[in-house]
Amino acid sequence: MNATRFSQLLFFVFLSFYFITSAQPFNNIKNYKTNFNIASNGHSKLIAIRSFSNNNQKYFLLVDPTTLDTKVDLVSRYTINRLAWPNVLAIFKNSPYVKSLETAIAKDWQLQNAGIDHAIPGERGITLTIDLCPSHKSLDRIIFQSVFDEFNKIEQPAPLAVSVSGKWMLKHQNDLNWLKSLVDKKEINITWVNHSYNHEVNSLPLAENFLLAPGTNLEIEVLENEKLMLKNGLTPSVFFRFPGLVSDKSIVDKITAYGLIPIGSDAWLAKGQQPNAGSIVLIHGNGNEEIGVKDFIQLLKTKEADVKSKQWLLFDLRQGLEKEFER
Repeated sequence: MNATRFSQLLFFVFLSFYFITSAQPFNNIKNYKTNFNIASNGHSKLIAIRSFSNNNQKYFLLVDPTTLDTKVDLVSRYTINRLAWPNVLAIFKNSPYVKSLETAIAKDWQLQNAGIDHAIPGERGITLTIDLCPSHKSLDRIIFQSVFDEFNKIEQPAPLAVSVSGKWMLKHQNDLNWLKSLVDKKEINITWVNHSYNHEVNSLPLAENFLLAPGTNLEIEVLENEKLMLKNGLTPSVFFRFPGLVSDKSIVDKITAYGLIPIGSDAWLAKGQQPNAGSIVLIHGNGNEEIGVKDFIQLLKTKEADVKSKQWLLFDLRQGLEKEFER
């Protein structure tokens, strides 16, 4: 084989490898809907929570009920058993997924901070969640760079969760691409959390604000945001964060009926709430919460020695709940 032919062969092997390993672009999503199935493949048994088509191929958004990981895969790869939502809860009642849902629902009466607000009791460290609400300001990149700088020799990639809204994604493509590049380089590991499509806020009392505002179409807020995430190469997680952390019993019930676990926070730094061991920390990275960003940078400084000795770590939200409820 001559050198030219060998070079061509290597190119096509590389090209094939690239397309196999690169994320599937979903730019032509149709018929995106909530659709519960048990999807079995060999010894693997996953829960499909969404179905859709893209370029004449049918796909599921799948949840592992033990690890809480999600992925998108072809429907044709699985044996399917269609379920109603109550059957999902009954069949997988002992899984970390359903136990997490039940724990979130237990706090559905709260107007603010319903859902799971403390992920890993007793552990030395926190779960970091960063909210990206609609904003005309640029991403606070210093948050992510500080996480990498502090943890790159201890935890790499460092885990964190980003709650992303649709209107933020639409206006901040460069910032979103930068975040994706950090993930690609394995500098950080992001769990992408649904934070609603519009994230509307008004001047009314909380009981009529955010997703509780009159006329809110929850299907748009949930499903259109997931579609936009998929179009941008993000795999939606099984988590949902209420805008403003505001909800009521009715809306918590509706969100969990989409198969999503509401996530609150017991340490919203900008409000002066101090993190404890296992806290779910909340800061905004959309340029609108300078005090929260400063408080987080200061927190990292105070914990520098503990980080180096691995006595204070960042925890993956999924792994924390798996550890808490797998028994």
